Amino acid sequence: MLEPVAVSGMRLDKYVAEAVSQLSRSRIQKLIEQGYILVNKRGAKASQKLNVSDSVTIEFPPPTHPAAEPRPLTIVYEDEDVLVIDKPAGLVVHPSPGHSSYTLVNAILAHCPNLAMSNDLMRPGIIHRLDKDTSGLIVVVKNDRARQYLVSQFKSHDVTKGYIVLVKGRLSPERGVIEAPIGRNPHNRKRMAIVEIGKEAITQYQVKEYLSNYTLLDVIPRTGRTHQIRVHLSAIGYPVVGDSTYGTKRKYETEVLHVKRQFIHAYRLGFRLPSTEKYQELTCPLPADLKQVLELLAYDAQSACVEM
Repeated sequence: MLEPVAVSGMRLDKYVAEAVSQLSRSRIQKLIEQGYILVNKRGAKASQKLNVSDSVTIEFPPPTHPAAEPRPLTIVYEDEDVLVIDKPAGLVVHPSPGHSSYTLVNAILAHCPNLAMSNDLMRPGIIHRLDKDTSGLIVVVKNDRARQYLVSQFKSHDVTKGYIVLVKGRLSPERGVIEAPIGRNPHNRKRMAIVEIGKEAITQYQVKEYLSNYTLLDVIPRTGRTHQIRVHLSAIGYPVVGDSTYGTKRKYETEVLHVKRQFIHAYRLGFRLPSTEKYQELTCPLPADLKQVLELLAYDAQSACVEM
């Protein structure tokens, strides 16, 4: 059962969209049509206006296991326990409402069919995630022993993660730590925000280079909250380039720098291997689309110096 209806007169589909942010409006409307979303234990229409006394419940259809879909994978490391992949931007990690196929999980199942035996039907092998438009390293576990071993490292913050991030503005000081709790935005459930009752979140950064009015950073998140890097950097006034959720896509960035997604790349990942318990650190290069952005900024900066 969802939270009590706060305002009379709200449409059912709009109310569910605000209460369950991971569901799209079209997905909600389809669930209503199929009778999986009920008002006072009865079927309803998406346009039905709710009263504060109404109770809304969702009964999701039984999950089906994702299908194996062969597609190229950039494998950085693999053994009998784990698989480390350099995920391209634009690829969703696991199936969810609105993304039932063409995900990283679908591709992994084609490479490692035994992952289908996992208890988590929709996220076999997945123990952490990257946003759809974030590229870089993600580790996948192949068996329950590896899952328990890696999950314990994530919980104790023993996994090393490094991100290359470009932000708008010349960030100062050149080295710092951002500590601010993160939770759901009370005014927009699809976004995260710094809120007093949020979970502890710590982000460490180091300036790598200043490029015109932008700053290239090496970012190490000490905790793993949803959208943590984007929320923290935006909160201190230096939004991530290309981030339309917590920043603003500018005409210059879109048309001149050709920024088509948030400039975040998970370039470094370190953890202890389940098989040997030895620490293994892996890296991957910056993808071509982000390299192009840096090259254009460097060219602009050089041109400005020549004109002076």
